[in-house]
Amino acid sequence: MAKGPDAGPEFVVDFPTLWVVPDWIEAHCPIPDGFRAGEDMELYPWQLWCTVNHYRIKPGVDPYRADGQRRLSTAFQYRRSQIVAPQKTGKGPWSATIVLAEAAGPVVFDGWARGGERYRCSDHGCGCGWWYEYEPGEPMGVPWPTPLMQLMATSEAQVDNVYRPLRQMVKRGPLSELMRTGEEFTRVGDDGKIETVTSSALSRLGNPIIFAMQDESGLYTAANKLRKAAETQRRGAAGMGGRSMETTNGWDPSEGSVAQTTSESRAKDIFRYHPQAPKTLSYANKRDRRKIHAIVYAGSSHVDLDGIEAEAAEIMEKDPAQAERFFGNRCVSGSATWLDVSKWAAKAAPRRVRPMTRIVLGFDGSEVDDWTAIRAETMDGYQFTPVYGPNDEPTIWNPADYGGQVPAAEVHAAMSQLMARYDVVRLYADPPYWETEIDEWVDLYGEERVIRWHTRRIVQMHAACERLKTDVVRAVSGSVKFTHDDCPITADHIANTRAAARPMDRYVLKKASPTQKIDATIPSILAHEALGDVLAAGLAERQVSYYYGA
Repeated sequence: MAKGPDAGPEFVVDFPTLWVVPDWIEAHCPIPDGFRAGEDMELYPWQLWCTVNHYRIKPGVDPYRADGQRRLSTAFQYRRSQIVAPQKTGKGPWSATIVLAEAAGPVVFDGWARGGERYRCSDHGCGCGWWYEYEPGEPMGVPWPTPLMQLMATSEAQVDNVYRPLRQMVKRGPLSELMRTGEEFTRVGDDGKIETVTSSALSRLGNPIIFAMQDESGLYTAANKLRKAAETQRRGAAGMGGRSMETTNGWDPSEGSVAQTTSESRAKDIFRYHPQAPKTLSYANKRDRRKIHAIVYAGSSHVDLDGIEAEAAEIMEKDPAQAERFFGNRCVSGSATWLDVSKWAAKAAPRRVRPMTRIVLGFDGSEVDDWTAIRAETMDGYQFTPVYGPNDEPTIWNPADYGGQVPAAEVHAAMSQLMARYDVVRLYADPPYWETEIDEWVDLYGEERVIRWHTRRIVQMHAACERLKTDVVRAVSGSVKFTHDDCPITADHIANTRAAARPMDRYVLKKASPTQKIDATIPSILAHEALGDVLAAGLAERQVSYYYGA
């Protein structure tokens, strides 16, 4: 008896499950886009396999508990699910169908059929006319009375991988009678709601929900606060008798993500789907790579494996680990150097920066484990580590030199000296751990000079990293101006900096190893980003104002 998607579309399932759910999905969730937009959807074998497993019912379970309350999550074999699949397999649209099923479909266990019972959409506010007839002994389902659910991702761009097809499915299908979609949430009937949650909208957490869809959980870490967010979501769903699901690409094991924790958990009530090729196949070998792709993309008939190979081969040139994770569905550590240290070293040209020179500043602070640093840059692209105090100490603080705690008073004094010594046009400061100090700087120096610049924003941070990286490379060829002071700490930190791949050809910065530091890299990026914005705003030259009184 076949027990998996590899058996093809006619594989046999030998356990009780809410078969009504995949049938409901195919009747209510049309193809969202492309040449076949609006046509009926037919779930791929792997999608069907994951759906029937997520809605697998415990054999013989009573739909009601001893206290007479309806049995909710405990009626299911699995408390939650994790689906690990390569890019372009259709995770996003399929995730959208699961969210919509939880919003309006028969996903709550409602007992065992004697045979002949029917689920009718008309009984639940949907006028599409669809119905489903149960077979004897088959588990039955009903919709949630008040469907409140959340769709989480690292950023607005990432959440759109699921929310965009969801909106199109609603727009093009019969669910348009039940739901009203907006940019950030969808109304379900009078009382239900599907809302999006990203790293910039964590205040929405804590609400009672019946389902959580966590997209790209391989990117949820303690550093970006999404590990705690994911756990908060799951607790919220569990408290309402609901469940959750994770979808992700292969993750970087060095980052300690939520996906990795789920995968390594010994819990038996988590359904896991992670197709993998034998480890004897080398992703670096083109012939083996094609075999790997054929295995992990099996069942996704829309995928052009030649196109996948071309994309993977190009990425292999600069970041083999990224290609292996995204397309080979393997969990391997990233190793891509962010900035060529030889190019950074080539632009070392130390010089003196005179008082009252017009500059910008970048600040990144920590408390205990990591360093705190300030970097500066002149209007002509010379970047340096300023000094402060009577002994000209560099504005880089290692907490180990101060009993394990960064000396906030010294940092504050250094900032005061820099603001007095130079004509500081703009300061970009990363707020975490230093909110109070940055608020004071805003009050002291003005909100037009001191800008709270959050580095956790993947899109903006990626662009800022690319600006500095590109300008350093172009400066070596002579096409732009950029030099620096050859600060040894900054050079070491840049050498330690790695690019951790993210979807949509973006990356975030990480350490080469847990013991190495990259804290002087961040203010270097922020200072250069501040300079670019200052130049674009036409603020490089002092603005002289003349007032002639009466």
